[in-house]
Amino acid sequence: MIQSTLPIVERLGSLADETRLRLLLVLEQAELSVAELCDVLQAPQSTVSRHLKVLADQHWIASRRSGPARLYRMDRAALDEGSAELWATARRAGAAWPVARHDRLRLAAVRGRRQRAEAFFSRSAERWDAIRDELYGQGFVVAALAELLPATWEIADLGCGTGRLARALARRVRRVHAIDASPAMLEAARRELDGLDNVELLCGDLLDLPLADAAVDAALMLLALTWVDDPPAALAEALRILRPGGRLVIVDLLEHDRHGFREMMGHAQSGFAPERLAEALRAAGFEDAAAGPLPAERGVKGPSLLLAAATRPASSVPDANTRRRRCAPATEE
Repeated sequence: MIQSTLPIVERLGSLADETRLRLLLVLEQAELSVAELCDVLQAPQSTVSRHLKVLADQHWIASRRSGPARLYRMDRAALDEGSAELWATARRAGAAWPVARHDRLRLAAVRGRRQRAEAFFSRSAERWDAIRDELYGQGFVVAALAELLPATWEIADLGCGTGRLARALARRVRRVHAIDASPAMLEAARRELDGLDNVELLCGDLLDLPLADAAVDAALMLLALTWVDDPPAALAEALRILRPGGRLVIVDLLEHDRHGFREMMGHAQSGFAPERLAEALRAAGFEDAAAGPLPAERGVKGPSLLLAAATRPASSVPDANTRRRRCAPATEE
């Protein structure tokens, strides 16, 4: 007799708590996350999670994973006849509570927010990237990626332009060497990088970088190689400044036939074919070289881009005959 009555006693015990009964009244109506249940019950997450565990152990509720969240619902199918009758009695008693009426109002609000979010993304899925850029810009992407970099690294920003990338990197890594050959770009970069004591702003050509052998852990060359008369020599120079195992990342134009665009921009090259750029990286002494086109972005007017990356071999030794000329740091006059 004790064994046969024990399950119903346990079921009664699991309902003998106001919070658990409120949870079941809500979860009978909707499938919700812990965060949404906290909103509805106005209870802390620790309390909600503790009571959910009791209800799950007694098979009142079930859950499933949906993206980053776990959703909970009342599991009516798991109730035997006695438990179903017990729940019917508890529901009639609990539904009349003033606190349960407030829970229902807050549940309606949670459902409304979810429906509005779902409707927004249904309307905006095709345009989401453009909407996100318009509302929030693109700087957060660079900031998030920069957090993946080891804080001890030194990085060379080759062809740094106005210094926007160098600023984003400087917040995360130990030191950034921002290098450009254009006085106008260096002046703009000086203003952008003002106040950052871990950025070294240098004048220098990609064919003759003002850095010592094996000076940096990684180098970035973003939209810079197309201005170089001798790309293989620039790749060899990038290899020289990298420490063994260091990584070079290049973003530049895909090979194109827009001669007017090339003339307008003053480019020395009409972009690069991915397979030939990867081959040039290997010829310069890199390993693990790979290159491929980047997805085209809506609304851009220039040629499509490619992404290339390669690693300096861990066993490589700097060439003692490599020519080096260090330019003076770009300073204000």
